[in-house]
Amino acid sequence: MSKTNAPEKPVGALVSGLAVLRYLASTRTPAGVTRIARDLELNSSTCFNLLKTLAHEGLINFDDPTKTYTIGLGLVELAKGALEQSSYVRMVHPFLEQIAANHRVTATLWHRTHGDRVVLLDRADHEAAIRVHMSIGQRLPMYIAALGRCMAAYSRLEPEQLRLHFENLRWESGPTFDEYLLEIEEVRKRGYAVDSGSYVKGVTTVSAAVLDESERPVMAISAVGFSGQLDKTAIKALGEALKESADKVSRALAGHVRARP
Repeated sequence: MSKTNAPEKPVGALVSGLAVLRYLASTRTPAGVTRIARDLELNSSTCFNLLKTLAHEGLINFDDPTKTYTIGLGLVELAKGALEQSSYVRMVHPFLEQIAANHRVTATLWHRTHGDRVVLLDRADHEAAIRVHMSIGQRLPMYIAALGRCMAAYSRLEPEQLRLHFENLRWESGPTFDEYLLEIEEVRKRGYAVDSGSYVKGVTTVSAAVLDESERPVMAISAVGFSGQLDKTAIKALGEALKESADKVSRALAGHVRARP
């Protein structure tokens, strides 16, 4: 991904404000002004004014009883508007709809973002009355569940580097690191990953990675369903469909054809 050149004279207040937003987006717990200022090495008064401004604009929330801040819906609305206009989201959506309808699952598109995380860009649901619901803008650690195994399979990280990420993951009934490595190798062979209740009990996810021209993962197309509704035959058919869709998207985005096992 190309980056624009840094401006000759960055606007300090804007840079600091964005740092605050990124901090609150990545932290899992509400944070007060003292903690935020300390962690970001900001002047306390400056940090307080930034937080008040961001809260006034609806980008963050302020909880008066605890005097803490969290990320707000205003930021999600901005992100959602940008994502909906993205051409590749529109391009992938028909694949999601087809997978959801044919396999009676919730099909999702995840994009790699900063901080070793992925964000949910788009989804397509099937018509069943009971289905797994996921919210646009939801964020997950990049190496968790089935999509994480796909990202890890093409990340080119050495095992010891990957172990550092793995040790920070939180599963309901996760694999050992050795099992995780074997599952990653299986992804390289068949082109898709499966998580049967390891991340969330009773839920199965199947994923295939979208690769750029250098064969690095940039997105993942995933399918989510209840484990009791997906037997081995259904999972295999779903995995093949996801791999086929991911290959087509990879070619469209970067002229890249992933080697098939």
